Amino acid sequence: MTLSQHLYEHIAAAFTGLWVQSHEHEDALTEIARLCNEHEWSLAVWDIDRGLQVNGQAAEAATDPVAAIRSITALAPDDREGSALLVLPNFHRFINSAEIVQALAHQIHEGRNRRTFIIVLSPIVQLPPELEKLFVVIEHELPGREQLEEIARGVATEDGELPTDTELVRLLEAGAGLTRFEAENAFALSLVRHGRLTPEAVWELKAGMLKKSGLLQLHRGIERFADLGGLDALKAFCATTLRARPGDDPVKPRGIMLLGVPGTGKSAFAKALGNETGRPTLVLDVGALMGSLVGQTEQNVRQALRIVDAMAPCILFCDEIEKALAGSASSGQTDSGVSARLFGSLLTWLSDHESDVFFIGTCNDISKLPPEFSRAERFDGVFFIDLPSSTEKRAIWKMYVGKFQLDADQKLPADMDWTGAEIRSCCRLAKLLDVPIVEAAKNVVPVAVTATESVERLRSWASGRCLSSCKPGVFVREGKAGPRRGRRVARNVSAN
Repeated sequence: MTLSQHLYEHIAAAFTGLWVQSHEHEDALTEIARLCNEHEWSLAVWDIDRGLQVNGQAAEAATDPVAAIRSITALAPDDREGSALLVLPNFHRFINSAEIVQALAHQIHEGRNRRTFIIVLSPIVQLPPELEKLFVVIEHELPGREQLEEIARGVATEDGELPTDTELVRLLEAGAGLTRFEAENAFALSLVRHGRLTPEAVWELKAGMLKKSGLLQLHRGIERFADLGGLDALKAFCATTLRARPGDDPVKPRGIMLLGVPGTGKSAFAKALGNETGRPTLVLDVGALMGSLVGQTEQNVRQALRIVDAMAPCILFCDEIEKALAGSASSGQTDSGVSARLFGSLLTWLSDHESDVFFIGTCNDISKLPPEFSRAERFDGVFFIDLPSSTEKRAIWKMYVGKFQLDADQKLPADMDWTGAEIRSCCRLAKLLDVPIVEAAKNVVPVAVTATESVERLRSWASGRCLSSCKPGVFVREGKAGPRRGRRVARNVSAN
């Protein structure tokens, strides 16, 4: 539903105080002006720079916001069929004044009788307590694929500038999540650089815009499944889950949770999945969502998830999530419940979002997360990535020996409990120190040795609870003895 449709419904229902959350004021003003022209309504716009303008003409009380609010009374229609709208762009900068709060409250109450409406345009929702119940919030949605295509065709007017149908789909996916102004700039930059519209220029500009927000990062690596040894069952599961589907297919993938020993390739797999499936990978840093002001954290969470939904289809990657949400259980005593509310917002989004966003969370100890986090319908599966098997280790050794241009015929270390990261470290040290791999291995102490108890506890917990990443089915720890079910034997205790 467009902004003008939202506004028409609320004006018809006599909502006299409307707060439009928008980053595109010019586009919003254009839609409001079009709506007023269609229904022959009066329109007044006030901002601190241009002052008050009534139906496109400059009026008095140019720099006084209180006088501008009161001026809506003079525009009140004579009959019940008409309406008068006063639009106040970026008015959140003035709304903390006692005089302005009182003037707004008075005009909103009187607006039902006079058919006058006050519309605040602001990128954030920041209402004082006196006005919270008087305003209804309307969100100015980011442009969809159809609007982005209209913008692209408006920018690319010459022959050869518009891509083919297949490339156009990729271009529109790259532009998803941008505002109309940002999309037009990105398409124009692509024309200047390449003479035609290409997704690459849009992705570059988009990565900078996401980084500017500080809430999300766009990962543009070159990782592929071929760079990861093993994990065959996990790769097959995600490839099948993220296969191309018709646009009207109601079944959307939700995501996976990756539990495993540090260094076994959880983060590397999440980064490679986007390139393998042709989806952008967004990195969510939960710590960056925390704000210093009251309500800022909740606002950041909503804004980040709103951007993610707009960029669908995409991958949303959150690394070591148990550390980011570890304080949610005691949040009421430590941070006034901010972490708990952040955690609750994320849980709600994981269960209810209908956008084609595939969430990947990695953790080293899932027992630190509340049980409701990993329940059914929040994830498509919880996978355990164990230490690589002998076959997987041979494939990983071969891959990194070739990558670092080492002698492929030299002797390798004994078959120890090494992770993929430790094998890579050994090969890198062999190249760096210019020594054989066996010699470089003396500088690597595997995590299976330094944290034996933690690794064993993690493998024991995952056995029977998680899916296996290397073969279909539930993970079962090799060599684990089943529970003893023998009969209890009572000892005879001597009286003496």
